[in-house]
Amino acid sequence: MVIRRGLSVLGALVAAAGCSAGGQAPEPRDAGRPSGSCVSTVSRDALPTWARRGFSDDGSGVPHVFGERGDILAVLFEYPPKASSGPDDGTKILWVSRLPQQPMRPLTIEARLDGTATSVTREITGGAGPSSVDLPKAGCWRLTLNWSGHTDAMTLTFV
Repeated sequence: MVIRRGLSVLGALVAAAGCSAGGQAPEPRDAGRPSGSCVSTVSRDALPTWARRGFSDDGSGVPHVFGERGDILAVLFEYPPKASSGPDDGTKILWVSRLPQQPMRPLTIEARLDGTATSVTREITGGAGPSSVDLPKAGCWRLTLNWSGHTDAMTLTFV
């Protein structure tokens, strides 16, 4: 149990290491230039304590991805996430914010398909929480997430 917690903490620190110095938001990537790789670090370790609300246990086994700053977590109820043709076919994702939220402020997702000019914006009414995210094509998506005055980013690979 102690080793598992240590690994969870280590995973959170590794995810947080992607932050730029000074706590600044990551620079946007050039839409037409491929990054060379898509790293979507999906964990099945126990969820952090702040993200366990609604789970009957510690959430071990549930696929999830930390934001680069560690301020938001995407719990993937469909793994791997699937590209979709419309909002009724979206991938179920639970967004959990580590930071306080302002009631009724939306979560805005700016998604850019790596190596292309394809980008979409999605808005989750009510902020971080349950959602259905539809991204139109398979591939590596760079997500910039804005909610309640907070910003974080992550990479998710949709199939």
